[in-house]
Amino acid sequence: MNHRDHATAHDNGAIPRHVAIVMDGNGRWARKRFMPRVYGHKVGVDALVRTINSCADRGIKYLSVFAFSSENWKRPTDEVSGLMNLVLVAVSKYLAKLAGDGVRIRIVGDRSAVSDKLRSAWDEAERLTAHNSRITLSVAFNYGGRWDVVQACRRIVEEGIPAEHIDEATLSRHMAMSYAPDPDLFIRTGGEIRISNFMLWQTAYSELYFTHCLWPDFGNAELDAALAAYAQRERRFGEVVDTLPVLAVGARVGT
Repeated sequence: MNHRDHATAHDNGAIPRHVAIVMDGNGRWARKRFMPRVYGHKVGVDALVRTINSCADRGIKYLSVFAFSSENWKRPTDEVSGLMNLVLVAVSKYLAKLAGDGVRIRIVGDRSAVSDKLRSAWDEAERLTAHNSRITLSVAFNYGGRWDVVQACRRIVEEGIPAEHIDEATLSRHMAMSYAPDPDLFIRTGGEIRISNFMLWQTAYSELYFTHCLWPDFGNAELDAALAAYAQRERRFGEVVDTLPVLAVGARVGT
């Protein structure tokens, strides 16, 4: 699909502007291969890098992924430690490539619980890619949809905005991903059929797509299947779309 085709696809809604993904199934993928769960997360990072470029190639402008939820701290200590180290390795391994590919990186979530070293790596990734515009990658780390709503409310209170001036638009402006449009398409891999506290506010009218594919195996075929399903959806945002012509009172269909 060339640039003009992508523009046409966006105009008619066939290609989502923003895709959100819960990257589930890394641990099960590794277990099936008698490998530690952290190995599955490592291969999952490679799948993410492939997906970033695949989305950009298809004209998707925003990609948001759930990398580590605020509930994931409950996992075994060695897995959590491995995930933290994996993030540092991934930034070192892929940052220059992603920056050169025109990817803008944004890290979203509560940074207070992570190490100074990890925060510094995130700051560097955001700084180095700040002027890129091919696609914006939002990595949700130590993030939760409920946390996002709470932090938005706290910011509104701190700014002294009167209660009567608070509406949906006000809350949206204070959400962690206020720089991005709401997701058009929400994908979850791994076979589970739930949102799991990811972008609860923003996905109110997102189209949902669930696949049994484990995240490390997610590739172009799975992405295109999700996009094909999305293209068949009729997005009404609460409105009623008439599909039949309005008939005069007493008129009959046919002859």
